[in-house]
Amino acid sequence: MNERIGEGPAARVLVASNRGPVSFRLEADGTLSARRGGGGLVSGISAAGLGSDAVWVCAAMSDADREAARRSPGGRLDRSDLLPGDGDGQGLPVRLLDIPPEVFTDGYNGIANSVLWFVHHMLYDTPVEPAFDAHFATQWENFRAYNEAFARALAEEAGPDAVVLVQDYHLVLVPGLLRALRPDLRVGHFSHTPWAPVDYFRMLPDAVAREVLLGILGADRAGFLTERWARAFAACCRDLLAAEVREAGAPDAAGDGRDLLEIVHEGRTTRIGVHGLGADAAFLTERSRRPDVDARMAVLREQVGDRRMLVRVDRTELSKNIVRGLLAYQHLLRTRPEWHGRVVHVAFAYPSRQDLASYRHYTAEVRRLADAVNAEFGTEDWTPLLLHVEDDFARSLAAYRMADVAVVNPIRDGMNLVAKEIPVVSDAGCALVLSREAGAYAELGEDALGINPYDVVGTAEAMHQALSMPPEERSGRSKRLAEAAAALPPARWFMDQLEALG
Repeated sequence: MNERIGEGPAARVLVASNRGPVSFRLEADGTLSARRGGGGLVSGISAAGLGSDAVWVCAAMSDADREAARRSPGGRLDRSDLLPGDGDGQGLPVRLLDIPPEVFTDGYNGIANSVLWFVHHMLYDTPVEPAFDAHFATQWENFRAYNEAFARALAEEAGPDAVVLVQDYHLVLVPGLLRALRPDLRVGHFSHTPWAPVDYFRMLPDAVAREVLLGILGADRAGFLTERWARAFAACCRDLLAAEVREAGAPDAAGDGRDLLEIVHEGRTTRIGVHGLGADAAFLTERSRRPDVDARMAVLREQVGDRRMLVRVDRTELSKNIVRGLLAYQHLLRTRPEWHGRVVHVAFAYPSRQDLASYRHYTAEVRRLADAVNAEFGTEDWTPLLLHVEDDFARSLAAYRMADVAVVNPIRDGMNLVAKEIPVVSDAGCALVLSREAGAYAELGEDALGINPYDVVGTAEAMHQALSMPPEERSGRSKRLAEAAAALPPARWFMDQLEALG
């Protein structure tokens, strides 16, 4: 195990995120086994090959993660801990933060996932929620402490004039806190979520709203997935902080990450950039051709037969809008009897945040509605809706390859990589039914069938159009979707931000 970076060689590049590139499991014999994390962030940063003078600071998410942090000097893991035996040399040293459980729970679940996520995705049932009471005030103090733990660790690990890339809504206070500790650092923040419009963002208590904005403005540069989200953030800064917002030259149509805006507040300027995150096409193509995917394709083909396959792959996250998607499929079958026995909706709804009651209730409603569709329309030789709730990446890839139609209908989404991944992996080409409230719509909308995610009848009609699309048109659209989806791979997305910070 290497010495902690803060006590030895200092890091030149630092990444900070709540969830890191590795998670641990405590085995029966007391040993810890490590598993590499998934997602575009891990893929992009791993592909960048930053080397040993970089470090990734993240939180211990589980008891096994905490144990790993405690067994390592200062929570400092070296690359050999991340992917045992892979030998690729691409892993980053990791600083794993053992934040007190009550602080972490309040910060992560109480504020980040139950307040900031709800605000940016506009999920509140406003007649009854939110209610920012004394309990919220306590949780906010712990959210601040959670961000302070990251800021201190980054300050300790960073060498002089290092570059720090802070990720997402969990760590919105870190740039400002880190600026106070280490003004020599070049700090960037990236938001993977949408940004709420001003009137909705004002729902937060005034002092909290200001603290969030000032936290991000502590960065030299703030990045967003689309121009729409970047301008929403700027509008909040203008209206709530009386900041000056200046144009800085818009990025090109591909979203190449050049500065879009400058926000000037109290003598400091924060540059605003747009970096669209694309699918990791090379990885997805290779992974989707492995034997385990072929085996799952055989099982799906046996279940579906020669019927059309309409596919969705989501976490049971409230913003993913699974319930309205299933209602739209139900409406399709009620109003378009010609599809009876000719289509199967394969819906993967992988449980998410089940420690929150609202998510457990939502998952239960997804199950109930799936059962209702099958009870209403199913026959002895046709199950119209196949719902899977057990996470299985190989099975998802199998469905990607086989899909005739992909349904991606979020209420609101920063980007939505599933919309990009399915066309990349598809064997014969697929039609894409896509919510105009997904960030991906800005890049894919021309070749997708765009929908209002609240309009169940309209979504059902788009499903019908997609299922009825001639093969030549579907293939052409799918090819163009795949090209657009792969235009900004994760490694380029990350390196663009790094280069923009110098």
